[in-house]
Amino acid sequence: MLFRSPPILKLLFSNSAVLHRSSSTTITYFFSSSAPSSSAFSDFLKRCKSSIKAKLVVAGGLSADPETACLHLVFWWNNLIKRGVLFRSYEHAFLLFREMLRLQWTPDGYTFPYVLKACGELSSFRRGESVHAFCVVTGHDANVFVRNGVIAMYGRCGALDHAHKVFDETVVRGIDDVISWNSIVAAYAHSQDFRRALGVFGSMIAKCDIELRPDVISLVNVLPACAPAKAWRLGKQIHGYAIRRGLYEDVFVGNAIVDMYAKCEQMNEANKVFERMEVKDVVSWNAMVTGYSQIGRFTEALGLFERMRHQEIELNVITWSAVIAGYAQRGFGYEALNVFKEMRLSGTRPNIVTLASVLSGCAAVGALRQGKETHCYAIKQMLSLEGNDPEEDLMVINGLIDMYAKCKNVEIARAMFDAIDCKDRNVVTWTVIIGAYAQHGDANEALELLSVMMKDDSYSIIPNGFTISCALMACARLASLRVGQQIHAYVLRNHYENCMLFVSNCLIDMYAKSGDIDKARKVFDVMTQRNTVSWTSLMTGYGMHGRGDDALQVFEKMRHGELVIDGVTFLVVLYACSHSGMVEKGMNYFNNMTRDHGVIPEIEHYACMVDLLGRAGRLDKAMKLIQDMPMEPTSIIWFSLLSACRVHKNVEIGEYAAAKLSELEAENDGSYTLLSNIYANARRWKDVARIRSLMKHSGIKKRPGCSWVQGKKGTAVFFVGDRRHPMSDKIYNLLADLIHRIKGMGYVPETSFALHDVDDEEKGDLLFEHSEKLALAYGILTSAPGMPIRITKNLRVCGDCHLAMTYISKIIDHEIILRDSSRFHHFKNGSCSCRGYW
Repeated sequence: MLFRSPPILKLLFSNSAVLHRSSSTTITYFFSSSAPSSSAFSDFLKRCKSSIKAKLVVAGGLSADPETACLHLVFWWNNLIKRGVLFRSYEHAFLLFREMLRLQWTPDGYTFPYVLKACGELSSFRRGESVHAFCVVTGHDANVFVRNGVIAMYGRCGALDHAHKVFDETVVRGIDDVISWNSIVAAYAHSQDFRRALGVFGSMIAKCDIELRPDVISLVNVLPACAPAKAWRLGKQIHGYAIRRGLYEDVFVGNAIVDMYAKCEQMNEANKVFERMEVKDVVSWNAMVTGYSQIGRFTEALGLFERMRHQEIELNVITWSAVIAGYAQRGFGYEALNVFKEMRLSGTRPNIVTLASVLSGCAAVGALRQGKETHCYAIKQMLSLEGNDPEEDLMVINGLIDMYAKCKNVEIARAMFDAIDCKDRNVVTWTVIIGAYAQHGDANEALELLSVMMKDDSYSIIPNGFTISCALMACARLASLRVGQQIHAYVLRNHYENCMLFVSNCLIDMYAKSGDIDKARKVFDVMTQRNTVSWTSLMTGYGMHGRGDDALQVFEKMRHGELVIDGVTFLVVLYACSHSGMVEKGMNYFNNMTRDHGVIPEIEHYACMVDLLGRAGRLDKAMKLIQDMPMEPTSIIWFSLLSACRVHKNVEIGEYAAAKLSELEAENDGSYTLLSNIYANARRWKDVARIRSLMKHSGIKKRPGCSWVQGKKGTAVFFVGDRRHPMSDKIYNLLADLIHRIKGMGYVPETSFALHDVDDEEKGDLLFEHSEKLALAYGILTSAPGMPIRITKNLRVCGDCHLAMTYISKIIDHEIILRDSSRFHHFKNGSCSCRGYW
């Protein structure tokens, strides 16, 4: 026998909070109330004054016979404990049980199931184990209701091994029944061990006889386990069993079947069951609305929504929340906000899930004003509720942090994060703030937060797949290969199998943007599962590195698979062609994308084609393409054209593109700088001065060029003319020596990039101080012989710096890998991978 350990019974009496004794008036009041609230139950406990043992008989007008009176007294105790459980005052129910024992009343077979239920709901394993031991000692463990209460309690406490031991013992003793099997299946399902839940149910079916057949409860317990286990085909078999056994007509079974199909995204099957149900309740409708919403079939979801209204069914908070969540999850934020407005007008009070979904919708579309309004509403909602669940409050706070971050208000997001006590933060809290900095703020701060999170062992916060992905995004932004490699090693050590697909996609992106495209390919090759993002991420990486042929080979393999080729895929293909000078191939793909794949070119595809033709110097063809576009050109079109004019020194078309940008009120520091460069190259210094004056009066400031490089001692950052670094003297001396040497090899400074109306000698001195040259010199000084030097610049690389690095790569024993705002440049042995297409 299990748990025959009398010493553990001491737990029932340790630190006992003795209840106040009751008056007969209070007892009569409590039992005469047909539906006392939990607060009434608490008031009852507080108002108890006289001896329960002495007064219970009098209050109930019970028999004076001692044995009969004792039975009645135990009955009253059981009713008190039962009331505590029914009204979710589980702590009070357990304290009543302890008081019952202290006053030496003997529990019976009706007492223990309720006490065990209270222990399970409190997730109090130690209390539950002690009650189980008491049952064993007193012989009540043979009672079917007690035994199943024990199994359910261990399941609720997450002690599945204990639950299964009790169950196995009942099977060995030959006293198992349908309730026992249902209890163990429910235990596994509650603990989210869905595969074992299904396995036990399968064993139940195999043992099935006349006295042991799955019933309504069996099916309601096991069907929810099918969706998380991705076992909808097994769910379909259970559906068939329900039909054969005549259990299909039960509304609870019907609802469970509909919900199972819906959560498995088998909405056609779900709809067949739903429409055939003779009896439907609000749960049936909610399951269908939620299912359609979650897979983005909003027409069907809203159709059902309207049918509910017409048939006057109680649209409850679950239905409204399902529609709002469906819109929010698919990025239709404004639609979610409209439904939320309707919900409030209908008088339905939102719950925590609703508010979290609304905030997600605001985040999806950057609706800061509506997000702030929801924030105010959430505060009022929380203040109006008593006894808020801290976990539910944290769900809303996490949603607020995410909303402010995605609305690009990282300061408020951080303030909210800092206001949460360290012990109250969960992995979602950390993930949303790390993601905030990774995507919309300081990527270095994102990595610092990850480090703090993982060093703080006192709260055991383990990063999940989303946390890892956010950290990898930060590494990709910074081109921080070393940290990215460390995170990759952590992923491999800790087995993130359940979320490996999107983590692997982020690894491909990180390696590609950190300059190691070959490692990105290795990650891709070992993936056991790939989706469209996997393929497009690798193609994008090849395009960034100027390896257009490799990108197109990947595309051709993707075409012959079962994945859908969409507009995003073609954007990546055209981008790769543009950065590799593959003009004819790019034009061929663009001209045939509708015929071959049914993808209609959008404004972004035309922008890629303008860029492709512009980089190749075919500016007239680029202008013709713009004139023939079926939609009005946007700023992205004119900016692409203006950029090409800068490369090919075409003043006339450059002025035209700049004028179009002005008409669209889309000027920024980049467009002004490009036009200024065009004028400077043509030595039109008055026009250069005019552009700078326009920028000054418009309040537009040119972003300062900034480059950073990885060295042995971390990452060093440089601005133009920067002399703050401790190694500045060595950096400038080495740079002077390198420039002197490459001049002897034929290097002539491209003085047009100095952009000042001074003589060429002075311009050469100004070019000497550009940030990417300083970063290169630092990299040479601090890198081991033969190791690549990885430099990142926030703007496009200066033409003179590009030329200088091409020459320098001939005389140093390092590959120079430079990532600018447009692409990668690999300098080696006097040539660059861009071949002039940058």
